[in-house]
Amino acid sequence: MKGRIHSFETLGAVDGPGIRFIIFMQGCHLKCKYCQNRDTWDMFGGTEYECDELINKILKYKNYITPNGGVTISGGEPLLQVKFLIELFEKLKKEGIHTCIDTSGNVIITEEIKKLIDLTDLFLLDIKCINDDICKDLIGVSNIKELEFAKFLSDNDKKMWIRQVLVPGITDKEEDLKKLSEFLKSLKGVEKFELLKYHDLGKFKWENLKLKYPLENYPTANNNDLKRAKEIMNID
Repeated sequence: MKGRIHSFETLGAVDGPGIRFIIFMQGCHLKCKYCQNRDTWDMFGGTEYECDELINKILKYKNYITPNGGVTISGGEPLLQVKFLIELFEKLKKEGIHTCIDTSGNVIITEEIKKLIDLTDLFLLDIKCINDDICKDLIGVSNIKELEFAKFLSDNDKKMWIRQVLVPGITDKEEDLKKLSEFLKSLKGVEKFELLKYHDLGKFKWENLKLKYPLENYPTANNNDLKRAKEIMNID
């Protein structure tokens, strides 16, 4: 079995605990208007790798990423290649390497997804927007599946870091932030919540693909935007 990979980051420090070997999977079914990795959307792009090829790459860094770090799978949307990730994570478990998936959770929870969840130590879960109408406009699909995914992780005692991108004028509405805060309180296993300031550093990737950047007329988020949102949500 082969997986389609966009790129690697060998010594990542923000996508999970410790030092991480990060694999960016190719392919995404969402249409996030602020996407930093627009070049990962194509389901047929990237480079194909066999599982053992990745294991060999990862093991070269094992002394750096263990015992406090591990492997993080990002994207694209990793869960679109669930069979490949099951095989990869089974082998990582045998090596005693911590596993993490950065995902939207916007998938149907199949038996294969459940098996992968069981093999995953930590999820970095993106809540795009708690307001479903805004979510549909922002990423092209409803938030129903991603919220159900979060609840499933909670019900099955899985550890989560939850993130939301704070886009001024879109995901910063007071009512929605309060609703998001209440949703987070309903979940178990949330070790960390992060509001990420929206930036347009990925804009050049859209331009390189000869595409119009969707949030051209929206400001990036600043420290005051972040402070206001945290006050509304009553978080540090």
